[in-house]
Amino acid sequence: MNPIVIEAKNISKSFHDPVSVKVLDDINFQIRKGEFVSIVGKSGCGKSTLLYILSTMDTEYEGELWIDNQSMKSKKEIQLAQVRNEKIGFVFQFHYLLNEFSVLENVMLPALKLNLLKREEIEHQAYEKLKILDISKEAKKKPNQLSGGQKQRVAIARSLINNPLIIMGDEPTGNLDKKNAEIVFNIFKELSSSLNQTLLIVTHDPEFANSTDRIIEMEDGKIIAQ
Repeated sequence: MNPIVIEAKNISKSFHDPVSVKVLDDINFQIRKGEFVSIVGKSGCGKSTLLYILSTMDTEYEGELWIDNQSMKSKKEIQLAQVRNEKIGFVFQFHYLLNEFSVLENVMLPALKLNLLKREEIEHQAYEKLKILDISKEAKKKPNQLSGGQKQRVAIARSLINNPLIIMGDEPTGNLDKKNAEIVFNIFKELSSSLNQTLLIVTHDPEFANSTDRIIEMEDGKIIAQ
């Protein structure tokens, strides 16, 4: 059986403004290496809040988060930033590419920040990731010269640059038309099956979710099916 990549243990969260409102209630699940998992549920059910906690960006919660057999509970912000950069790749609804840099440079940025390899090696790896996503011919262009679907492919390449343990996506096809949404889904599926990449994607798209390996369904801050 594949090792556990990420595990939520009894995670709960409340907002206090000014009344206490519980937004996550006793969340428990595990995701194993190579799994392609989607999180679904109506708006306001806690999906994005949960993703922020799982990505270590929100530390105000009860319970425990384990990533790669390590508890995140007692880690300082500088250590959590290291975990994020090394072990988690992010793909959002909006690509967040920087127009002052080329496509290739945008893909390189997380690896330059991690600073484990020489620039030439990072450039080579970035180009290889663009090749996997069939967009290497656009490497020298600026993001504003690309279509929406192409930009999201570049964002996926960027999420892969540090060879993360898990890729997390928050509505990564939410801003795309049907054709480009299918392309992005097929890329994720290929990453999972060919590279054994672990993926956790929050989505509103039932077609997308139904084609993943497993669906975690949420309602009113609780998991009702997984």
